[in-house]
Amino acid sequence: MAERVTKALMRPLLCYIIVVAVAPAGCAAFNPRMLFLVKPDPIVLKDHHGVVLSGNVTVNVLYYGRFTPAQRAVVAGFVRSASAAQHPRVPSVAAWWSTTSLYRGGGARLRLGMQVMDERMSLGRSLSLDNVTALARAAGHHRGAVTAVLTAPDVLVAPFCMSRCGVHGHGGGVGAHGRARYAYLWAGNPAQQCPGQCAWPFHQPVYGPQAPPLVPPNGDVGVDGMVISLAALLAGTVTNPFGDGYYQGDAGAGMEAATACAGVFGSGAFPGYPGKLLKDPVTGASYNAVGLAGRKYLLPALWDPTTSQCKTLV
Repeated sequence: MAERVTKALMRPLLCYIIVVAVAPAGCAAFNPRMLFLVKPDPIVLKDHHGVVLSGNVTVNVLYYGRFTPAQRAVVAGFVRSASAAQHPRVPSVAAWWSTTSLYRGGGARLRLGMQVMDERMSLGRSLSLDNVTALARAAGHHRGAVTAVLTAPDVLVAPFCMSRCGVHGHGGGVGAHGRARYAYLWAGNPAQQCPGQCAWPFHQPVYGPQAPPLVPPNGDVGVDGMVISLAALLAGTVTNPFGDGYYQGDAGAGMEAATACAGVFGSGAFPGYPGKLLKDPVTGASYNAVGLAGRKYLLPALWDPTTSQCKTLV
């Protein structure tokens, strides 16, 4: 079985084919600076004519470490909202996700699958990317499914914070119906380790222009920041699951649907300013999308293949 990390949120690194033999591969990176430095237009993500995920896609979530019921509800609500009916007068999570339907294949309809909790941290409190891959594999994988491994604030994942906020990759194995490939992703809760790198704009940034942080829509800097990473990784996973779909740059090391628009959350964004956003009149929280039951989220802009521009909801 071979595992390959294909895309990462943050700084360019050397990636590896994981398990038994280790060989150089590629990984796209999201430098900590990229989260709050806007890229100039135009951007063109080339279609390399490989596999993209379409149709019904189940998202299984593994919570590694302690997540409160309220934190799990934020994550579950986001995934469920992605393919819900769009509200005609409110910018919705479903409207945000619908941009992926403009890519070849017509997009993926996300469905929340299993939610598995590993509060005892079966592989310890300090993980490598090899461990993340093993967790994703152990959580179960099959065609048409993506496993999301989410780690708690006190879990160390090398090289979390220093070089990435999350990563998506793929693996292959032999199952009941022959050899199959599957996709997975990992995102970390940055509340304790690096909120200034992976939770902007809800925390003062480590790099770039300094501006007051925004109030997170769910009142949780770490989880609301993690949802930004999760959203970006899911968009990258469905449009470039195996490293031969949509990306710009070197194979396995380019920008993807969300990372091509890093730092952009609303119209008029510029370095240090996330763009025009909506504000909750009661809590003062900033958001740009509304999900099921009225839950609010801040989601990254996605690259629109029909206009070659970063598309925002507000």
